[in-house]
Amino acid sequence: MTKRTVAVVTSVFAAPAFAEVVTLIHAVRAVNTELIDLYWRIGEYLHHRIEAEGWAKGAVVRLATYIALHEPGQRGFSMQNLWRMRQFFEAYRAHLGLSTLLRVLSWSSHLHILARAKRPEERKFNLRLAAEHRWPVREVARQIDAALFERAVLDPPKLSTALSELHPQANQHFKDAYLLEFLTLPSPHSEAHLHHSLLQHLGRFLIELGRDFCFVGTEYPVQVSGQDFAIDLLFFHRGLNCLVAIELKVTAFAPEHLGKLNFYLEALDRDVKKSHENPATGVLLCAFKDAEVVEDALSRTLSPALVAQYQTQLPNKQTLAAKLHEFYALNAPEGVVGSPTRTRKADRK
Repeated sequence: MTKRTVAVVTSVFAAPAFAEVVTLIHAVRAVNTELIDLYWRIGEYLHHRIEAEGWAKGAVVRLATYIALHEPGQRGFSMQNLWRMRQFFEAYRAHLGLSTLLRVLSWSSHLHILARAKRPEERKFNLRLAAEHRWPVREVARQIDAALFERAVLDPPKLSTALSELHPQANQHFKDAYLLEFLTLPSPHSEAHLHHSLLQHLGRFLIELGRDFCFVGTEYPVQVSGQDFAIDLLFFHRGLNCLVAIELKVTAFAPEHLGKLNFYLEALDRDVKKSHENPATGVLLCAFKDAEVVEDALSRTLSPALVAQYQTQLPNKQTLAAKLHEFYALNAPEGVVGSPTRTRKADRK
C-alpha cells in the first residue's frame, strides 16, 4: 500500500467510531480469556452499530482496513473475523450464564462450533462439553463430526435403575455409543484385538470416555473362592467417586453378559473398593445391541451398570440431523420446536 493510499484511507476512515475499536484492542493482550473478552466486546459493538445505525458489511470492511492501518502488527481483525465476532456475540448474548464457559475455549474452537452447530441448544451442548473436558480444537471438530449432540438426544445412555438411583447425573458421564474410529482393528476382529487396540490408543480412549476417567489397570485380577478372574479394563471416575469396570464384547449384547459384569462388580465392592468410595459401576461395551433387549435386561439387574455400543466408523451426521429434526417435530407441543426428553418406550416405536 502506497503512502498516498494510506493517507487517503486514513483521512476517509479515521472516524471516532473506528478509533473506539482500536482503543479496545489496546486495552487487552492475547491471553485467551482476554482475547475472548475483546472479541465479545467488538462483536457487541458491531451488533449495536448495525442495529442502531444500519451498518452493513461495507462498514465492517472499512473498519478492518482502518485497524490494519493503525495497528499493522495486529492479526485476527480481517473483515471475515470481525463479522464472526458479531455472530459470536449474537449467538450467546441471551445466555449470559455461559460467560465463564465462553472464556475457556480458544477462538478456533468457537469458530468450529459457530460454523457447524446450527441449533442454539447444539451450540450450548458442545460448548459445555468442550469447556468441561478441555478439548483442543481438533477434538471439538471430531466430536461435532461424530454427531455427538444428535446421538445424545436421540439415544441417551441405557442405565440400570440402580445406577440411576445411585448417580442421578450418570447420564451426563456415560454415552450410549462410544466412537472408536481411531482403533486399528481387522475385520472381523476378536475381543483380544479390541482389547489390545484400546490399550495401544489408551490416551484417545480416555478422551472419548471423558475427562474424569482415570485408568487403573487391564485384565485387573479379582479372586472369588480361590479362583482367579480378570476384568478387561478398570477405571476410576473422579466425579462419581467409584471404580468403573468395562467388559468388552465383539458380538451383539445378550442378557447373560450382565451376569458376568455383576459378578465382577460384587468382587470389586468386597475386596477393592475403599471405604469412602461409592459402589463400583459396570459398563458392558458391545458391538451391537437391541434397545428393547437392553432395557428389559437392565430393568432386572440390581447392580449399577449400563450397556453401551462401540462404533468404529463416523456416523452419518446428515442422517442423524434429519432424524433429530423429525424427533423435534413429533415431540414439539402445538408445532413448537423444542427439545423434550424422550422416554425409552417411545424409542422403540
